[in-house]
Amino acid sequence: MGCYDCCMRCLGGVPYCSLVATLLCFSGIALFCGCGHQALTETERLIETYFARNLQDYITLAYIIQYFQYVIYGLASFFFLYCIMLLAEGFYTTSAAKQTFGEFRSTMCGRCLSSSFIVMTYVLAVLWLLVFAFSALPVYFFYNMDATCHTIDVLTETPASINQLCVDARQYGLLPWNAVPGKACGMTLSNVCKTREYRMTYDLYIAAFAGAGITLLALVHCSLHLAVNHVYQRKLRHRKKEKRGYDLYGRLQRDRGGTLCSPYPANTSHIS
Repeated sequence: MGCYDCCMRCLGGVPYCSLVATLLCFSGIALFCGCGHQALTETERLIETYFARNLQDYITLAYIIQYFQYVIYGLASFFFLYCIMLLAEGFYTTSAAKQTFGEFRSTMCGRCLSSSFIVMTYVLAVLWLLVFAFSALPVYFFYNMDATCHTIDVLTETPASINQLCVDARQYGLLPWNAVPGKACGMTLSNVCKTREYRMTYDLYIAAFAGAGITLLALVHCSLHLAVNHVYQRKLRHRKKEKRGYDLYGRLQRDRGGTLCSPYPANTSHIS
């Protein structure tokens, strides 16, 4: 039973909610960073091959893509450290709330760190909401491109109308307006949509968008869990203070012949 009790105590101290949030955050960031990095590389190849003939037309886009790839490296490193901190905070708050390890209690410094971590997680969730919305833009672009290609495949018997169906990368801000050709129309666009590079890039952007959504879900779940733990610890400290007051009151009441004003026994034999 001793070994069993020890195992159950250790399992009771595992922060399962924080563990789930950490795993979600790890998987979401890995999906977002890995797929997003490769999707940006494939996007540059598509633009270079089918939408721009001159290097000067897409050199700015190439620099922007390189900049975003460096940002992805930074995000991966930051969230790796953040997930470790999240799991450690979960172990701390769970042990303090359940009093798993004997006389372990939350301290003032620990409570300040927990409050700061809650605020940081909330701010991070709000900022990541913008990243989630931004990651939907390339998915929207490729969705429109795929829909246009599907329309071209349906209207293959009318070549005149097919040539009027185009996808202009300049309208989305990917290329300057003087870029040549800057757009793909008709059967050229249909052939682009049938290439392996296009399909892989589209799937990578969808996976990156899903990874951003998983990360946002993990951050929201984490912020709610930390807030609930913080409120629970405050209630627990308030109950302890009330219990100490009741214990002190009971001791004074049990004091033989004493009163609440004096802890010394009253001697009434000398009172005439």
